[in-house]
Amino acid sequence: MKKKLIEVALPLEAINKESAREKSIRHGHPSTLHLWWARRPLAACRAVLFASLVDDPSSLPEQFPTEADQDRERQRLFRLIEKLVLWENSNNRAVLDEAHAEIMKSTGGNPPPIYDPFCGGGSIPLEAQRLGLEAHGSDLNPVAVLITKALIEIPPRFAGQPPVNPAAKKKMSGKGMWTGARGLADDVRYYGRWMRDRAFERIGGLYPKVKLPEENGAGEATIIAWLWARTAKCPNPACGAEMPLTQSFDLSKRPGSEAWVDPVVNIETKEVRFLVRIGPGGTTRSGTVNRRGASCVVCGTSVPFDHIRNEGRAGRIGSQLMSTIADGPRGRVFLSPSAEQEQVACNVHPTNSPDTALPEQALGFRVQLYGMTEHRHLFTARQLTMRRVSTTLRHQAREFTDFFPLSPAVC
Repeated sequence: MKKKLIEVALPLEAINKESAREKSIRHGHPSTLHLWWARRPLAACRAVLFASLVDDPSSLPEQFPTEADQDRERQRLFRLIEKLVLWENSNNRAVLDEAHAEIMKSTGGNPPPIYDPFCGGGSIPLEAQRLGLEAHGSDLNPVAVLITKALIEIPPRFAGQPPVNPAAKKKMSGKGMWTGARGLADDVRYYGRWMRDRAFERIGGLYPKVKLPEENGAGEATIIAWLWARTAKCPNPACGAEMPLTQSFDLSKRPGSEAWVDPVVNIETKEVRFLVRIGPGGTTRSGTVNRRGASCVVCGTSVPFDHIRNEGRAGRIGSQLMSTIADGPRGRVFLSPSAEQEQVACNVHPTNSPDTALPEQALGFRVQLYGMTEHRHLFTARQLTMRRVSTTLRHQAREFTDFFPLSPAVC
């Protein structure tokens, strides 16, 4: 058996550098489509696949008879890997073709198919496909299956095809401009905007913008996240406060962008309000929930989980807005909650909510202990309303003759 390059040596420094760099890439990376908890770096997968199929020069003594010859050839392959792992070369046809040619040369023009039985986020089959290899993947988790289908199965089915949306048809200058999956991508963007605009027409009022302070550029900004804390009544008879339940009050620990929530207690009324603090230092206050139970931020009473579960089963678990996060002109802006934002979110009355039952028991899924027995209990009223509208729009889109004619998978 010939030794493969991976069995002898790899340019690990370059591979590790590019693998770490992927965490900060925000445009075009599969992680921006969906966060998978154990995603393998694309750079590492690409390098490992290449090095697993390409012969090490020491296995070719007729071509490289001396150690010096072998080392020179090995360094040439290393330089190719260093180019191959660069994010900028992910779709560089010249670099990919050069790597594919090396693989074909080492496999006699018949490379083996690549199979990943637990493909997760789809990194390995995606990179195998990128290198021109036959790729197969499977997984038990339906989310993993969906991610991988979106990465490696659906785009090739529409490769080279023009988009079908009416806007593209008007401006289309020829089929040649729609190489790869560009036509599919144009359709996804078009119909995504279509759904977004119509959803905003129906329920845009449920998502009001927020006014930014002067130091953050003033003007209005779109809120991209509402952070809530569930609440339960403190069992201390002398207190009885609605105590917030949260594991942490930190919002951001990123150097230069530190932010945290400061719970301000009114001892007389037993009420808690939240203020967002910005700056280095952060909060020294721990969250109110840990593995042993909860604690009341008003009186300090330790509260067992049994009490919180009983409150949940009795329908007495509430919620309180801790912070909002806006998309400001200079990045994310963490803001203290306002009465208007909380009132808008709470004054929603969803219809046709799913009343299907959750399983009585499930591994790692114990919300049933807190009285959450139906799927609708997992969502806020505003989320349920949004899900109903988006479902209605998806069905409506399928009714249009020129919408999604290629495959239901597009929507």
